[in-house]
Amino acid sequence: MRKFFIGLVLGICSVVSAGANDLALDTSDPLYMLADDAVLTQTSVAYWDHILRVGEILSYGLNNRFSVAANVHYQHDFNGGEDGFSAVDVGGVYRMSNADDNAAKIISDVLFGFKFGGSSHVRTPYYADSTYYAGLRFGRQWAGMTLAATIKSSWIFDDLRGMSYLDFVPEAYFRIAPDWRMGGGITIRKATNKDPQTGADYDQEWLHTKLVRQYGRTQYVGHLDYEFESDDIQIGARVNVLF
Repeated sequence: MRKFFIGLVLGICSVVSAGANDLALDTSDPLYMLADDAVLTQTSVAYWDHILRVGEILSYGLNNRFSVAANVHYQHDFNGGEDGFSAVDVGGVYRMSNADDNAAKIISDVLFGFKFGGSSHVRTPYYADSTYYAGLRFGRQWAGMTLAATIKSSWIFDDLRGMSYLDFVPEAYFRIAPDWRMGGGITIRKATNKDPQTGADYDQEWLHTKLVRQYGRTQYVGHLDYEFESDDIQIGARVNVLF
């Protein structure tokens, strides 16, 4: 029996190790960092609660430790009037430490940026209003998996819906085969205010799952997300292309 369990563990480890191809191409890894002069496009579509949302993120690596990005989304509400573009998000990621910089092999990043513009007809102020945000992302990468966590604070400036958000996002990501990955995580969001018109609570608790297929420098991602407070389910897909 002992030999059986040892063989089972070794078999699982070998499968995970088989997925350990080039981390430089694994753009869905939660600790991924763009290389110098690299460009990443991420095209996404998602549907939840009668809303269809499409978006585009464009990222550029200024060097091996600093990347900048901009993104915008548009949503169509099939059951109401919450149509419009999101606030344009312009931000950056700075890598404070690589795995080779410390004995614990911990990777840490600083996140920062701001949002401006956007439609005033959507239900969440984070999607529409002027926002500044900053955060810390940290974790560790192994050949077959990555464990990471992000803490991010957002400050939303609006006469009626001004507030702050605090997000905590732990994630686990597995390279289960040479061209397949899967991941999961939780987003716990706490807001300082409620909606002044409806009294709706902006606190959220999301469970995230994703499946990734790698084709060279392109990744196809499918995801399913569940929000516990509202029982909302979001399904979506994304295509990452690395240039």
